[in-house]
Amino acid sequence: MSDPRCMAHRPWHEISAELRARLEAARLDLLALFRALDRMDLPAGQIPQRLLRQLFELDADFAEALWALDQPAGGFDRQAMLRDTLAALDRLPPTCARFRKKLPSQADPILTQLKESVRKALNPEDAYNMVPGRDPENV
Repeated sequence: MSDPRCMAHRPWHEISAELRARLEAARLDLLALFRALDRMDLPAGQIPQRLLRQLFELDADFAEALWALDQPAGGFDRQAMLRDTLAALDRLPPTCARFRKKLPSQADPILTQLKESVRKALNPEDAYNMVPGRDPENV
């Protein structure tokens, strides 16, 4: 599901269910990465700040898309949202790879282990942190 034009013939409920699952997984993976990175106590100079900002921006895009999926039909341009969200999802793997490549070489195995541990402990509902109407702290 990377080309919104190929999906034009599919019902919106099928598209939104598939998109929601991808967005939830992406947000949980990013949350695990952010928490694992926080536990590593790396000096700021060793963390590629520009790439970290890009990851935070992608996370915010994913949260906004999850919010949009809960909105009534006609409240937004679904095709534009789908196009933009798929583009953001496509940017996530290369951005993560560039981010990890810029970390000190000794940090990557530790980050990988911590991220896997954190990811296993996350609940699916954690994908909705900071999503208005879904996050109890942000309703």
